[in-house]
Amino acid sequence: MEWWIILIVVLVALAVLAIATVVGRRAQERRTNAKRAEATELRAEASEQAERADERARLAEEEADRARRQHTAAEERARQADELDPDVDVDTER
Repeated sequence: MEWWIILIVVLVALAVLAIATVVGRRAQERRTNAKRAEATELRAEASEQAERADERARLAEEEADRARRQHTAAEERARQADELDPDVDVDTER
C-alpha cells in the first residue's frame, strides 16, 4: 500500500475520533445540565414542602395552646362548681 493512502486513512481515523470525542463531550454536558436543572427543581419543591410543613407545625402548636387553655378553663370551672356545690367536700377530694 502506498504511504499517502496510509496517511489519508490515519488522518480520517483521527478526524472521526476527534468528532466522536466532541460529540460525546457535548452529550455529557447536556446530561449534566439536565441533571442540574432537575436538582434545582427538586430543591425548590423541597423548600416549598418545608415551608408548608413549618406552617402546619405552627398551626398545630397554636391549636395545642388553645386546647391547653380550654382545658385549664374547664378545670377552673369544675373547681368553681365544686366550691358552689354543697354536696361536694372540697377539702377531702383534693
